[in-house]
Amino acid sequence: MELKQALEQLDALERKRFAFGAADGSIYLDGVTVAPRDTSAWRGVAMSVLAGESHKLITAPETGELLDFLWERKEELDGKCRRRVELLRRERSQLERIPTEEYMEYAALTNEASDVWHRAKETSDFELFRPVLEKLVAFNIKFAGYYDSSKKPYDALLNEYERGVTMEYLDRFFGTVRERLVPVIHAIGEKEQIDDSFLHLHYPVEAQRKFSDYLMEVLGLDRAHCTIGETEHPFTLNFSSGDVRITTNYTEDSLADSMYSVIHEGGHARYELNVDPDMDYTCLAGGVSMGVHESQSRFYENLIGRSEPFIRAIFPKVQGFFPQQLGSVTAEQFYRAVNRAEPSLIRTEADELTYCLHVMVRYEIEKQLIGGTLAVKDVPGEWNRLYKEYLGVDVPDDKHGCLQDSHWSGGSFGYFPSYALGSAYGAQMLRNMEAEMDVWGDVARGDLSRVSGWLKEKVHKYGRLLEPGEIVKNACGEFDPTVYTDYLTEKYSKLYHL
Repeated sequence: MELKQALEQLDALERKRFAFGAADGSIYLDGVTVAPRDTSAWRGVAMSVLAGESHKLITAPETGELLDFLWERKEELDGKCRRRVELLRRERSQLERIPTEEYMEYAALTNEASDVWHRAKETSDFELFRPVLEKLVAFNIKFAGYYDSSKKPYDALLNEYERGVTMEYLDRFFGTVRERLVPVIHAIGEKEQIDDSFLHLHYPVEAQRKFSDYLMEVLGLDRAHCTIGETEHPFTLNFSSGDVRITTNYTEDSLADSMYSVIHEGGHARYELNVDPDMDYTCLAGGVSMGVHESQSRFYENLIGRSEPFIRAIFPKVQGFFPQQLGSVTAEQFYRAVNRAEPSLIRTEADELTYCLHVMVRYEIEKQLIGGTLAVKDVPGEWNRLYKEYLGVDVPDDKHGCLQDSHWSGGSFGYFPSYALGSAYGAQMLRNMEAEMDVWGDVARGDLSRVSGWLKEKVHKYGRLLEPGEIVKNACGEFDPTVYTDYLTEKYSKLYHL
C-alpha cells in the first residue's frame, strides 16, 4: 500500500464514523426535544445498531492494519494527520477490549435510561430509576477496566473526560476550593440578603424565547449555523464546526434560569463553531475535554454574563423584553440579583460562589458508587446527607435531589468534576486576557468579538489537536486554583460588603 492510498482510506474511515455519529446525535436530539413521549423503543434499536456498526468499524482488523501502517510512517505525516492516527489508535485500543454486543447493549441502555429518568424526575420517584441506574453503574465499572485496568475504576472514568485527572488531584483541588470559599459563604450568611424577588415574577415563555434570540446575537452565534431548542435538561450538541445545536428550558417564574442556560450553552457553541473547519469529519473535531469545554461555557455564563459591565450593556434590552416586570428595576439591582449567593438545591440554578459545592456532592457520590462503597439504593439518602453537610439545605424530594441531573442516565460518570475545573480554568484565562486587552471596555459596549477572538486563538481553533493539559497551559499558564478562589472572594466581598 502507498501512503497516498492509506490516507484516502483514513479519510473514508473517518467520514463513515462521522456519519454514524451524526445519525446517533440526530436521533438523540429528536428524542429529548420534540419526539412523542412513548417512542423510546425504536430509538433504542437504532442507536444500538449504530453503536455496533461504529464499534465494528474501529475494531476491525483492517482498521488496525491501516492505523499501524500510518503510524509506522508518522514522520512522513503532517501534524494534524499524525494526531488523527494517534487518537484513533488510542480509541481503538480501548474499544477492542469491549465486546461488540456489550457496546450495543450499553447504547440501548442509555437510551432507555434517558426515557426512564425523565419519567422518574417528573414523578419524583427514584425507585423507578434505580434499576437502570444499577445497570449503568455496573457497566461503567466494567468499562473502566476495559479502558485502563491499571487505574482505579473511577480514575479510569475521570480520564475519559479530562485526561490526566485523578481522584488524588481532584481531592487536592476541591480541598483548596472548600477551604477558601466556605468561610466566604458563611460570612455572607450573616449579611442582609440581596433582593431578587423581581426575577421570580411571571415571565411569559414566548417573551423569554425572544430574549434568548437576543442573547444568542450578543454572543455572536450565527443562527444559520446554530439553533436553539427546548428540553428538560439543557445541553449542546455539535455535528460540525458549521452545525451546532443548543437547548434551554423555560420556567415562567424564573427569568435567570433560561437566561444563564442560554449563555452557558452558548459558550459551548462558541467553542464548537470556532474549531478549525479543516478538522471537520475527523476525530480532531470538537472540544478537547469536558474540563476545557466547561471552562468556555462557565466563562461566558459567569465571568462575562454575570459581570457588571455586561449587565449594564444589555439591561436596556432586558427591560424592553420585560417592561412590566423590570420597568422600575435598575441595572445595579439586576446585577446584584443575578449574583445573589445563597446555598440552594439545584445545581443548574446555583450561584457562582456555591456552585462548586454542588459539584463536590456529585463527585463524592460517584467515587463511592464506582468504588463499590455505596449501593445505588442508598443514593438518595447519601445525596440528602451531603447536601445538608456541604450546603446546609434540606432536600424535600428526589426531583429536587438526586434526580435533578441527566448525566447519570447518559452514563456520564466522571463528568461532573469538569464543571468545577472549568470554572477555575476560566478565571485564570480571564486574568491572562485582561493583561493583553481591555476586556471590560469591550464588554461594556456589548461587544464580545475580541473576547471570543482571544479564546479562539488560545483554545477553540485547536479542537483536539493538542492534549487538554497543553490547551490549559496555552490559555492559563501554570494552573493555580487560588486564582479562581481569589476572584470569587474579591467579587463577593464587594457585593456583600464583607
